[in-house]
Amino acid sequence: MEAGPRPADLVSDSSGLAGSSAALETAPADLLSSPQASRPLLGMGRSALEQWAQAHGQAPFRGRQLHDWLYAKGARSLDAISVLPKAWREQLQQSPPLGASDWIGRSKELHRSVARDGTTKLLLETADGLTLETVGIPAGDRLTVCVSSQVGCPMACRFCATGKGGLQRSLAVHEIVDQVLSVREVMGERPSHVVFMGMGEPLLNSEAVLAAIDCLCGDLGMAQRQITVSTVGVPKTLPTLAEQALERLGRAQFTLAVSLHAPDQSLREQLIPTAHAYPLEALLEDCRHYVALTGRRVSFEYILLGGLNDQPRHAEALAQLLRGFQSHVNLIPYNPIEEEEFQRPSPEAVAAFKAGLERRHVAVSVRASRGLDADAACGQLRRRLASGGVAAGIKGPPRAELAPGGHHGQQ
Repeated sequence: MEAGPRPADLVSDSSGLAGSSAALETAPADLLSSPQASRPLLGMGRSALEQWAQAHGQAPFRGRQLHDWLYAKGARSLDAISVLPKAWREQLQQSPPLGASDWIGRSKELHRSVARDGTTKLLLETADGLTLETVGIPAGDRLTVCVSSQVGCPMACRFCATGKGGLQRSLAVHEIVDQVLSVREVMGERPSHVVFMGMGEPLLNSEAVLAAIDCLCGDLGMAQRQITVSTVGVPKTLPTLAEQALERLGRAQFTLAVSLHAPDQSLREQLIPTAHAYPLEALLEDCRHYVALTGRRVSFEYILLGGLNDQPRHAEALAQLLRGFQSHVNLIPYNPIEEEEFQRPSPEAVAAFKAGLERRHVAVSVRASRGLDADAACGQLRRRLASGGVAAGIKGPPRAELAPGGHHGQQ
């Protein structure tokens, strides 16, 4: 049994890294029942749920029952947890937590888009009516869930559909964990991997992201090495992320994936407007610091845009940039989105780029594109629904016809 509540059990949401030290403090158990600490139960660990049950007049074993129904059974409402006293459930339902419609904290599925390769994208609605995307990606005996960390994104990457609408807010812990449970529920199998490569910039919501990782590992039984956190780069956050992870999780074993997308500063600023505030040299220096603190290599994401950054000279420049770096490069052929001029690279260009890196002794792989017929590129389905391009419901073949495949297309 846990000795006490994990720090993540008592953290709900964060807009960024500012004030992170205060957020890491563990609140006293008696505050769990206060209005200020009122929050949905999803995301809490077993010990925190035991204390929460006690704070609400119940024995600790009620907290253990809640834990089982939240994570093993995936309960969507208190009504579904039949082992709890009916009178207590009715009492709780009269006073839901702040900013939520009920105590569980599950989001509502608005739309499901299923591709021929089995990739399944869900459009979910939060308690305050905002929409977010999550994707289930089957591949043999693996099921990867691509989760969002924010509603929208402030980074405005030119090739990404999510950035077109800007940022609405960061997601709370329960809204992140819910995405994994929703994919498990829809696809009927336990996710093996989670990648923070959906909507939003994870390092601008690092406290909730780390709290969600704590829950995924501590309550859903995942290992940190099965989790990847992707970032386009936010100044001075990588060393802080490593320190936060070491303090909160005890170690930082998840994979850090840094989105480069260009081998030089000028081209990177054309693709990523916020890159002007974070020169490549400073970004790579922070990556080295992260490696030194965690002992984990960094993965670099590189989206290949036809005729723009996919030429042999770009491969040579990228290899030079990463010389001597403990890293791995993931090449991502671009998934076209509406209203953009970028083109998907040819298979020949992708193969030549990969070969150019390999000749220069750079560890490299090509991420197989998935769900091209399911709006699986980040932000596409949400934008189409907002513009009236899709109706609520299910799009694609029934589950029995799905065939497993590879990985999510692009961040």
